[in-house]
Amino acid sequence: MSSVGIVCDSTCDLPPDWLAEEGVRMVPLKVLFEDESYLDWVELDTERFFELLSSSAVLPKTSQPSPADFAEAYAEMAEDGHTEIVSVHLSAALSGTLESATMAAAESPVPVRLVDTKLVSQATALAVKAAIRARDEGGTADVVERAARAASESCRLLFILDTLDYLVKGGRAGKASGLAAAVLNIKPVLTFTPEGTIEPFKKVKGLKKAINEVAMQVAADTQDSPALLTILHSCAPELAETMRDALDAAGAKYQLDSVGEIGAVIGTYSGPGAVGVAYHPQR
Repeated sequence: MSSVGIVCDSTCDLPPDWLAEEGVRMVPLKVLFEDESYLDWVELDTERFFELLSSSAVLPKTSQPSPADFAEAYAEMAEDGHTEIVSVHLSAALSGTLESATMAAAESPVPVRLVDTKLVSQATALAVKAAIRARDEGGTADVVERAARAASESCRLLFILDTLDYLVKGGRAGKASGLAAAVLNIKPVLTFTPEGTIEPFKKVKGLKKAINEVAMQVAADTQDSPALLTILHSCAPELAETMRDALDAAGAKYQLDSVGEIGAVIGTYSGPGAVGVAYHPQR
């Protein structure tokens, strides 16, 4: 077993069973539908979440893990023989999750290196996977941390929402809050700033054109340097397939890492019918 332990939170949207097989400890966030609370990816799968979302009259709330949740994870990793930990998380600009992890790290029995990916969902997953590869190649904690940071810093996340309502009502719209997306079937393509907040990338009329815009941007970004790429969607596999077809038609140069679902916490803000891509140069 490697001396380097890896911890993440549930918003990387990687299945718990897969993470466990890879030796990664996942700390879940929570989704609250009025009086009912669910652990993201543990007590609520994506299909059930979007069923609840469509039938709920009130937008669910989300809750970050407590410092005690992370303290337990770090202690377990130390008990398992890990001498250092790399803890990889979603954008601190959107959640207090990293703050909880930071508080727990100060009391951890072994050193913890914290990585703010400044991204979410399958984009954060790419950073987690980069950390796993570096660990499996025998990398030190410094190497594993640098791999996660390099993946997140070079990653581009482009995504399309069916509606901005969930993002705006959830208070996570950032610079995209002023877009009149419902007017004339405008489908904004959104992205993340270097600071980890959401901003508009392009406004396009119609979903098909929006998907093509994303595909053309990926093609432009990958002409000189092929990318490792994941397609993400919120219970919309048909949109993921459409996105892949568009990428191929545009001549994008990429290796498909995975087609992954958006989980309950991120889905609270994306809503159903979202689709996007996250990618970074292959290494």
